[in-house]
Amino acid sequence: MADVIARVGDGLWNAVLMAWEVWWALVLGFAISAIVQAWVPRERVERALAGDGLGPVARATGLGAASSSCSYAAIAIAKSLFQKGASAASALAFQFASTNLVWELGLVLWVLIGWQFTLAEYLGGLVMIALMWALLRFFVSRRDEEAAREHALGADAGHQHPAASTSLPWRERLTSADAWSDVAHNFRGDWQMLWKEILSGFVLAGFIALLGDDFFNGLFLDDAPSAVQTLWGAFIGPVIAVLSFVCSVGNVPLAAVLWSGGLSFAGVMAFIFADLIVLPILLAYRKYYGTRFALRITALMYVTMVIAALVIDVAFSAAGIVPDARPTTNDVFGSIDVDYKLVLNVVASLVFVALIGLTVRRGATDPVCGMTVDKGSALRLEHDGHTHFFCSEHCRATFVARASGREQAHDGGHAHDHDHAAQHGRM
Repeated sequence: MADVIARVGDGLWNAVLMAWEVWWALVLGFAISAIVQAWVPRERVERALAGDGLGPVARATGLGAASSSCSYAAIAIAKSLFQKGASAASALAFQFASTNLVWELGLVLWVLIGWQFTLAEYLGGLVMIALMWALLRFFVSRRDEEAAREHALGADAGHQHPAASTSLPWRERLTSADAWSDVAHNFRGDWQMLWKEILSGFVLAGFIALLGDDFFNGLFLDDAPSAVQTLWGAFIGPVIAVLSFVCSVGNVPLAAVLWSGGLSFAGVMAFIFADLIVLPILLAYRKYYGTRFALRITALMYVTMVIAALVIDVAFSAAGIVPDARPTTNDVFGSIDVDYKLVLNVVASLVFVALIGLTVRRGATDPVCGMTVDKGSALRLEHDGHTHFFCSEHCRATFVARASGREQAHDGGHAHDHDHAAQHGRM
């Protein structure tokens, strides 16, 4: 029992050390993402993605790169854009970009395993988008796409961030409490959606690191020729991602452990690319678009992830920038010392507290999805003498429907009691 407790303690301590390594990068990345989300009008995004050509796909890529890194938010926003006329290519490009080309992901990769992985992530994201656009019609016909759009129109609108007030000029936003409140609520909303994935990623990485070299050597075919290791890694990387259930920035800690354990460069990249095909997200695709379309885009994404990982591996190998040395477990998890990371983490913590504190002073909780929204910009509804605030029209409509159902049930119960009393009186 003492050994078990010690191993559990070691795994949890590894998770704490990894969180210490990247805390400042996470806060900085989420803050930048929140500013973009708050100050770029959503209507402009939707107009930019209409159509089926290179222009909309390129704009979807740029807008996705400037958005949140949350995989769940990415697929919900992409579905909303798809409902409003964006092509499947544009919607998928937005998803790829918003989970592979964002600030926080690149920062965390750089901190944990090096700039080469950050560069590979960004270039690989672009390769995946190009491959997806080129291969789309081999997997999805126009008829399948339109059938999926009809299915999506009948699906729930889902969770959205509060609409930002963007009427102020850019310079005035820098000193406006309302503008920074919009930023703070987007910042908090991203953390609310992602904290479980991030925490799971740290804990999973902490315990997997305890498995030892023998486990990794067998799984990653360390005795096989390098070409076999590369191919095997590219194919197995997404499978590990699907089985781990961890997505978004949360899969980076595990990627660091896999790299330390001997997974090929292509395998690590394929693993990181695969955050859009973890099991909960596959179920969401089925709900949004129907089974047929969900299966086809999943197959398309898997193929693009594998090919992109191999392309990046070949290109980086030719350029001589694939890292030669692998970090040890101690390198990956680091240590807590009085150094520059302490200063950065203290500053990051102050930024975190300031932004969250702003949402506490100006915020209200959406009674449907539980998201904290700014009272000044949120949708509102007066009901039973109380004012309720909502992050989206979907949540407000859901609240109204539930309230109507409760009232009808309540009235029905009174009517039943009245009829029962009347019958009892006649007896």
